[in-house]
Amino acid sequence: MRIALFVTCVNDTVFPDTGRAVVRLLERLGHEVVFPEAQTCCGQMHYNTGYRREAQRLAVSFVKTFSDADAVLVPSGSCAAMIRDNYPRLGETGSPLDREVAELAPRVYDLAELLVDALGVVDVGAYFPHTVTYHPTCHGLRVLGLGERPYTLLRAVRGLELRELDGATECCGFGGTFAMKNAEVSSAMGWDKARSVATTGAEVLCAVDNSCLMHIGGVLNRQRSGVRVMHLAEILASTEEEPARI
Repeated sequence: MRIALFVTCVNDTVFPDTGRAVVRLLERLGHEVVFPEAQTCCGQMHYNTGYRREAQRLAVSFVKTFSDADAVLVPSGSCAAMIRDNYPRLGETGSPLDREVAELAPRVYDLAELLVDALGVVDVGAYFPHTVTYHPTCHGLRVLGLGERPYTLLRAVRGLELRELDGATECCGFGGTFAMKNAEVSSAMGWDKARSVATTGAEVLCAVDNSCLMHIGGVLNRQRSGVRVMHLAEILASTEEEPARI
């Protein structure tokens, strides 16, 4: 399959290893990964803060850039949710944008969805001999409905011990601009989540959104917990020959 990678702003700027891991993983599975250089932001930040017109322009650009892809991989639950759930709200019914979004949205996937649903793969040949706990981020859990997919993929990784996270479905408190507008509440939620993570005794906290991992990871670092945060793609890309660094 020819898969177009929409790397997202946060990954491109702060977590480039996630994009690299996606490419290694999918090419190992025999697929072609392309990176359309015209890609920019999905517009989630603009939409969430009320800049609808600016978000609409970014949606038009996204559709134009990725319209010919067999599948579009978005290694961020929140950005994938923006495209699939909010883009349909940006175009007037029957408008060109409305029609184009309706045609493209079914081909936009989070990594877990792409692997399990579109490619029919659970065991991706990964090796990661570490203890891991998984945080189901809000967009992945509540908007995309990822459900058991990430857990199924992690359980198939050789050497990996998956540990249950208490209060897993509770928000970590990041929420984009929520963390800036409601800093004290956001911080308290982050500390609650970090305590739950530390209680598992896991070496690594995994999620499908690096923005949430950045938030929780910052708290874990301040607590000197020793817990490393990693995107799902980085764990699945790890092999005995090319092990992920933790």
